[in-house]
Amino acid sequence: MLSACAVGPRYVPPNTPTPAQGAFVSTSPAGADQPLPPLWWRLYQDPVLDRLVRQALTENQSLKVAAANLAYAQALLDEARAGRYPSTSLTAGPQYGRSSTSLLTSAPAAWAYTAGFTASYQVDLFGRIRRTIEQASANVEATRAAEDVARVTVAAATAGAYANICGLGEQLDVANQSLAVVQQTYDITVRQRDAGGLSDFDVARQGVLLEQARATIAPLEGQRRSALFALAALIGRTPAEVPADASSCRVPPRLIRPLPVGDGATLLRRRPDIRQAERTIAADTAGIGVATANLYPTVTLGGSVATAAGQLGQLFASSNTSYGVGPLISWTFPNISVSLAQVAQTRAQTSAAIATFDGTVLQALQETEQALATLATELDHNRALVAARTNADEALRLAQIQYQAGTASGLDQLTAEQTKIAADQAVAASDQSIAADQIAVFQALGGGWEDAPPVTAPKVGQ
Repeated sequence: MLSACAVGPRYVPPNTPTPAQGAFVSTSPAGADQPLPPLWWRLYQDPVLDRLVRQALTENQSLKVAAANLAYAQALLDEARAGRYPSTSLTAGPQYGRSSTSLLTSAPAAWAYTAGFTASYQVDLFGRIRRTIEQASANVEATRAAEDVARVTVAAATAGAYANICGLGEQLDVANQSLAVVQQTYDITVRQRDAGGLSDFDVARQGVLLEQARATIAPLEGQRRSALFALAALIGRTPAEVPADASSCRVPPRLIRPLPVGDGATLLRRRPDIRQAERTIAADTAGIGVATANLYPTVTLGGSVATAAGQLGQLFASSNTSYGVGPLISWTFPNISVSLAQVAQTRAQTSAAIATFDGTVLQALQETEQALATLATELDHNRALVAARTNADEALRLAQIQYQAGTASGLDQLTAEQTKIAADQAVAASDQSIAADQIAVFQALGGGWEDAPPVTAPKVGQ
């Protein structure tokens, strides 16, 4: 009954803003109202992407650090729970010498044998142990939520690296195709110049376009190699172990149906960083109780049995045995300034945790709305670029026909080629942006941790 009394405030979960529970402002046309599935990357129906994300969720080094942090927090909880049980100690040993009594009697040095057993139990009169367990338990849950945050980040980063690899592959193909077209036109211009039909100026002008097309290839190759190395690190591999199937991807993954995004209520329940912030408040609230309990006395029930003898065979004789049982009360009163300061510290820390929770909720809503709005804008942008590319293809076809018929100048054909190259590159870049924006939406929604496989932290040598 006494241990049921615990000082300090009772924890009350924080409230979230009512408007945050409804539908998102930016769901149309980028998303749908269906809830986000746990393994969202499978919506792309890409076996390579699925395998890479699953591998990252088990082999990523950041996740192994998070798993070790969770094991550490669990060990701290076990330590706190041990406070509910008695503590015991057993001592025994021989000692050679002269005691203070033997000095008075001038007795010679001799062997002495001692043994003792003590037991103590702290009565949790004001809930110090109970609040400590509550604090450690909430810390475990907050650390587990932090591990889930890492899972969300790793899944999105892996999918993003793969999308970048594929998108840059598409841009490289477009750049090489553009270079081939410009090279063909340049060769024709040179032959016509040699035949006297064109001047050196026409060749130089076409050569500028040729080298500009060639110059776009090297930066894209460098960015793609960088994305491949980033992917290797995410899945726990060295740069020399980049998966071949990922390296061969040339088309970025893209959903064929609207994104399932759900609503604000499901977002707030799903996001692990919100859960982490809420559990941090619970831990800090329990910490107030721990600090408050230090203002009150500590009551410990203890007992001891001890024996001492000059001969080992007489060690456990009743005449040589002593014992004692009784409570021990300790209290720092009236000097409680340190305890009061600790209570003030924990209250301020809890206040900061509440503000952090509110900020995390707002940040989750902000990130999701921004990601949805960015994706919707890029989808509109992509549709316009595709239409422009169609017109550029037709313009180039007509310019080539008119140039061969002599009704259009070489400058007209050159301008049409430049427009065509720019349109192709713009569409390829936009395709990559759409893939990245979709993954950003998934990350903002906080999916990917629910059915993730367990991660094993590195083992420490025995």
